[in-house]
Amino acid sequence: MPELIATHKQFAARGYETIAVAMSYDPPSYVVNFSQTRQLPFKVAIDNTGIVAKQWGDILLTPTTFLLNKRGEIVKRFVGTPNFAELHRLIEKLLIET
Repeated sequence: MPELIATHKQFAARGYETIAVAMSYDPPSYVVNFSQTRQLPFKVAIDNTGIVAKQWGDILLTPTTFLLNKRGEIVKRFVGTPNFAELHRLIEKLLIET
């Protein structure tokens, strides 16, 4: 999570957005507490039914990170901890696209 926070802070002023999604097995009270105590600078959604995980490719492993372009198309999917150097290069590239 610290790397995701740093990535968000690095690119947010240029239009990059981060949205975290808690899995259906994560207790909502834990998610809220985690978000508040770590002062996450991005929104956190709670997928309490598992529908979101299923719609995004039946996600079973966390973290799973998706990078989308400005048209909402998936550019890259990272299963497990992302390679942050690669993620940052892709974000840079996508932010300059029109």
